[in-house]
Amino acid sequence: MLLAVLSGGTSSQSLPVAVAISTVAVLWNYVFNTVFEKIEQKLKRTERSLMTRIVHSSIFETGLLLFCLPLYMYWYQVDIIEAFRMEALILLFFLVYTFVFTWVFDLIFALPHQRAIQAQ
Repeated sequence: MLLAVLSGGTSSQSLPVAVAISTVAVLWNYVFNTVFEKIEQKLKRTERSLMTRIVHSSIFETGLLLFCLPLYMYWYQVDIIEAFRMEALILLFFLVYTFVFTWVFDLIFALPHQRAIQAQ
């Protein structure tokens, strides 16, 4: 619905791009977090500091932005500035969401390398 409002179209016109963006987000989330956790494991990090969480959320959202801008540009036939404007509100929401979600997730589920340390 937010995409429809931002594009000036209907929800049905925005549904395909919303599905595409959701698919990209899920795939990017899997790849990014897998790589991020492997790096943390190599660095022998056992906890995520506030700065690590900020870096994690920022890199994730920057990558998602780079993947999504071309989709907006193609689907809505807009230039990069207009595509960025459309993405800005969504980006801000998901930046905060990603930060909070990963923090809560880490509180509930130990990271793989943390489980290995706890098992010793």
